[in-house]
Amino acid sequence: MRPLRIGIVAGEASGDLLGAGLIAAIKTAYPDTVFEGIGGPKMMALGFDSHVPMERLSVMGLFEVLGRLFELLGIRRRLKNYFVKNPPDVFIGIDAPDFTLVLERQLKMAGIKTVHYVSPQIWAWRQGRVKHIVRCADLMLALFPFEKEFYREHGMSVEFVGHPLADQIPFESEKHTPRVDFDLSEKDSVLALLPGSRMSEVGRLTATFLETALWCQRHQPNCKILVAAVNSAVADTIKAELTAYPQLKNVQVISEQARKVMAAADALLVASGTVTLEAMLIKRPMVVAYKVAPLTFKVVSRLVKTDFIALPNLLAECALVPEFIQDEAIPERIGPVLLDYLNHGASCEIQFGKFMEIHKQLAQGASDRAAQAILKLVGR
Repeated sequence: MRPLRIGIVAGEASGDLLGAGLIAAIKTAYPDTVFEGIGGPKMMALGFDSHVPMERLSVMGLFEVLGRLFELLGIRRRLKNYFVKNPPDVFIGIDAPDFTLVLERQLKMAGIKTVHYVSPQIWAWRQGRVKHIVRCADLMLALFPFEKEFYREHGMSVEFVGHPLADQIPFESEKHTPRVDFDLSEKDSVLALLPGSRMSEVGRLTATFLETALWCQRHQPNCKILVAAVNSAVADTIKAELTAYPQLKNVQVISEQARKVMAAADALLVASGTVTLEAMLIKRPMVVAYKVAPLTFKVVSRLVKTDFIALPNLLAECALVPEFIQDEAIPERIGPVLLDYLNHGASCEIQFGKFMEIHKQLAQGASDRAAQAILKLVGR
């Protein structure tokens, strides 16, 4: 039997994580499988051949994309031509729907089986996109349980697989070991800042996050700060921004150890995105803050059909964690909530209990379930 060939495109760090788990699971059954397309370091460490650096796809916001539009269209065109000329057994688009869904549609029309891994938030806004998605993908792999029924109602083949992070992260995350690694004591009051994974997010949020940390230190001088950076380039950007805040003390900028940073902390200030799910699974009290370009916010805010943007709130269907969006994301609003978390961690027991409930719901063996669904699709 000839080896499988699988095309994958992942557009950011969270997609790289999902892709790596999927590659490892498929290789368990079919070790000789060839994987290629676009992926990040975790996928490449498993032998994935990335035609383009994943960072070239990592751009957020309607108007931010316009500055890179011709480059992105060129990358997608080259991928389409390559895969049509060299058809894989299946093509998998991981998240990044504005990029991957069109590519999936083009490849499906060429007779290639297609899968979309991670549903776009169509239940939150632009629900009419579901008709487009049905035309693009033969199979949807959904991370969250409520998504399965939504797609079934629209006649699409869908499999709820759970989330790989829920499988990887233990139900209880201890603080001692990461604190030792960061030269922190058990008695330290620790605030962690996670200002995003995309450079555009980091550029927009870092100043607000550092100003909020300074607000907290002014009210609690012994508070120590950990700042998580997704890679060394982001770390350098944060360090450059940090020079504008000489009065901010006891700050460590830590690259590529976000999970350990969160585990070491008493409270978290996080950008909206997959990191909020990871923070929930680690079960630390958090505040979610986010800003986009004003024009992007003006357009998107009119289209959103949900009251929340943070994944913990969407999954809990209530305001489980505080959200501060756009003009509300200021130190004077965010700081008092974080200070309450730092001083009264025990008051977060209800939040912790709900975090645990959702964790158990999402721990389904996601990578294995996703691999099984894909292999079934291709007749293996």
